[in-house]
Amino acid sequence: MADRLAGKIAVVTGAANGIGQGCAAHFRAQGATVIGVDLNGADRACDLTDEAEVARLFAAIGAEHGRIDVLVNAAAFATFAWIEDLSLAAWRRTLIGELDIVFLPTRAAWRLLKASGSAAIINFASANAVHALAGSPALAHCAGKGGVLAMTRQLAMEGAPHGIRANTIAPGFIRTAATQAHLSADPAFEAQVLARNMLKRLGEPSDIAHAAVWLASDEARYVTGANIPIDAGATAW
Repeated sequence: MADRLAGKIAVVTGAANGIGQGCAAHFRAQGATVIGVDLNGADRACDLTDEAEVARLFAAIGAEHGRIDVLVNAAAFATFAWIEDLSLAAWRRTLIGELDIVFLPTRAAWRLLKASGSAAIINFASANAVHALAGSPALAHCAGKGGVLAMTRQLAMEGAPHGIRANTIAPGFIRTAATQAHLSADPAFEAQVLARNMLKRLGEPSDIAHAAVWLASDEARYVTGANIPIDAGATAW
């Protein structure tokens, strides 16, 4: 089906790389007007952890478009380290990069999402929000993504009276420029991931983007507060 998002105004954060880039491309292919946001390399440059910058960004989007129909919070960053090696500064930086980076754009966009009358927020939890992967030093990341999962359920409740749906996608291991660094640093890590996966392959950003298109579309009008695992069956054991 083509043009599943025709007429929709979509803001995609983290649009210059990885899952965000995949979502932005698929949304455009389905007819949405996409405003891609990233530190650089996107339609709008913004530090999404800076409250004032985020406020200015969404004020400008509101002045231009008057509403937002879809907000995809794909931007994120994290420090991966075992607890004995994880500094408090790195822990706090990861929570900023997993939680603040979702909270600030969502709060700034809320008025514009309400103006849509039928809006969708798509956040990204992770397989790490519900299980620990052997060999992955992901303590802060697990905490952050668990927080996104809980935050999104609350947003679903708060948004429902305004026609705002909020859902999470929980990716398993997706091959991106960032995750490739983990594969390169530890040649055994891919085997550990695949051992957990029912489907013996790694995911691609398009695997996530297809689900995001559906959640953003009117086909998912009865779906809110849901978490959709896209992880090759890793969390289904």
